[in-house]
Amino acid sequence: MVGQRLKEIYELLFSSYGAQHWWPGDGRFEMIAGAILVQNTNWGNTELAIENLKAAGCLDAKKVFAMDTSELAGLIRPAGYYNVKAGRLKNFLGWLFENYDGDLSRLEGLDSYSLREELLGVKGIGRETADSILLYAFQRPVFVVDSYTCRVLFRHRLIDAEAGYEQVREFFESNLAADVALFNEFHALFVRVGKEHCKVRPKCAGCPLESLEHEVEMEF
Repeated sequence: MVGQRLKEIYELLFSSYGAQHWWPGDGRFEMIAGAILVQNTNWGNTELAIENLKAAGCLDAKKVFAMDTSELAGLIRPAGYYNVKAGRLKNFLGWLFENYDGDLSRLEGLDSYSLREELLGVKGIGRETADSILLYAFQRPVFVVDSYTCRVLFRHRLIDAEAGYEQVREFFESNLAADVALFNEFHALFVRVGKEHCKVRPKCAGCPLESLEHEVEMEF
């Protein structure tokens, strides 16, 4: 029943918005950098920061690792909190070079649970960022949860207001097939409907989910 409701939500969103073509990025390191830089900002600002790195010829793990932190902060300034985010990028690369000689391909040998745990051990890498890296950069079937997702699910009585990140992630992964493409698209569609309709003050008129009946009781 719950799985069917999630599929219904997906189909309604997809029929209204179409494919969202996430995650933008040419290559694994760019996707990882984007996942770190997009924290607390929008993708447009993140893209500007990444373009600065490209223009400087340093959108590369080895080059960023060797770069002075203040120089890196200046290049990623459009992403906001640039000093903090420069530190987070450096933390990630410090872990990568210390443990894997800076070779992202070596992470492919880790199972998803182990890779996630290692990423979460890096200062500044939280659950949403770690899961974005797993899903988009490493093509692992891990569902990325954000505030838009939780808001939509709560308003349609699929989760309790107190449901935590791990509960919501498990909610998706236990009720849907482990499908990277589905998880990718579904996450992007939640962001789209969250920005356009399911805001803090909801704009229900015209929402793709407006007709969805609230038949399913809260799961948590």
